[in-house]
Amino acid sequence: MDFETKLDRLAEVAVKVGLGLRAGQEVVMTAPLEALPLARLITRHAYRAGASLVTTFYGDDQATLARFEEGAPESFDTAPNWLFEGMAKAYGNGAARLAIAGEDPALLAGQDPEKVSRANRARSKAYQPALQHIVDFHINWSIVSFASPAWAKMVFPDATEQDAVMKLWDAIFAASRIDQVDPVAAWAAHNARLHDRKIFLNQRRYQALRFTGPGTNLTVGLADGHEWAGGSEVARNGITCNPNIPTEEVFTTPHAERVDGHVRSTKPLSYQGTLIEDISVRFEAGRIVEAHARTGEEVLKRVLETDAGAARLGEVALVPHSSPISKSGILFYNTLYDENAACHIALGQAYNKCIRNFEQMTEDQLLAAGANRSLIHIDWMIGSGEIDIDGVPESGQAEPLMRAGEWVI
Repeated sequence: MDFETKLDRLAEVAVKVGLGLRAGQEVVMTAPLEALPLARLITRHAYRAGASLVTTFYGDDQATLARFEEGAPESFDTAPNWLFEGMAKAYGNGAARLAIAGEDPALLAGQDPEKVSRANRARSKAYQPALQHIVDFHINWSIVSFASPAWAKMVFPDATEQDAVMKLWDAIFAASRIDQVDPVAAWAAHNARLHDRKIFLNQRRYQALRFTGPGTNLTVGLADGHEWAGGSEVARNGITCNPNIPTEEVFTTPHAERVDGHVRSTKPLSYQGTLIEDISVRFEAGRIVEAHARTGEEVLKRVLETDAGAARLGEVALVPHSSPISKSGILFYNTLYDENAACHIALGQAYNKCIRNFEQMTEDQLLAAGANRSLIHIDWMIGSGEIDIDGVPESGQAEPLMRAGEWVI
């Protein structure tokens, strides 16, 4: 199968599996400039599926970098509110959301952490109304990836740029099940396996998860009435979508005040162009009270100061160490991929949909159940082949869930 055929298949999967696009829907898409070939194919498949309109907003890494190198100091508290207000209105009117990822993971690594923090905070505040439609699954949404040269060279630094890009494409196609005979059918089978996992966990009703291993002894209490999710999800508009292409996780909402212990990251976190490596934090009563990192520590600490909920958890996810992405042995420096190679937690905003009957609950009831609130939602990886995980039911008698990173259920 040639490259063009695989790229077209990825576009088809993005529309049919990722979005589950319904005829008559609008699509709002964001993409880096380098992803123009994939964005055009997705647009074509979306119209074939009956989209009424596809609107794409392109980002340019070099323009972003120019802002940090040349912008006035006072400008970093500015964000395009008008753009995000428009997106929120589109989602409120039923538009689907598709993002193509592929930016340079280390674009802002050499920039002033204060500028990066201010710009990220301003953007997060402005984006909140649009983001709420996504995190609450009011709409069908999804993320796919494009192998940009800057990203590829970071993943494969010893290869030529051309070889690095092709190697990254091979990894993307494999992780996204594009190289299988029928990718859509392969996704249906994979979703069924993930659904079996979440059904088991929902039946067990664990009160907490306990992670143990090198540098880690962490108890994550789960939100009252939590529900596990994973694979394809039915959005509140009735459309079944796969929010992440690829995905290997089952996940739920922790209790914002019931996380205790210490944990060490097992993969780097690429956040808004900054690489944060070897994160080590300590929780007390749900909040991070001590945080360190080998690189990017100042950015990490500024992230934790974003708001009151930034130092608490909004998600916990389980991924077997033998997942295809983990078995590839590739460190992607991209959360969409690296989070699907390892169990992970997320700082910040909780997914309301992971609390039973959340549609009928008030904001105060959601908070009482343990749902965290924040402008951010940042996943980082804590799982590996050395980590054990126990489920703790109401009886308090821990049950093995994972040993050496693998399911034992």
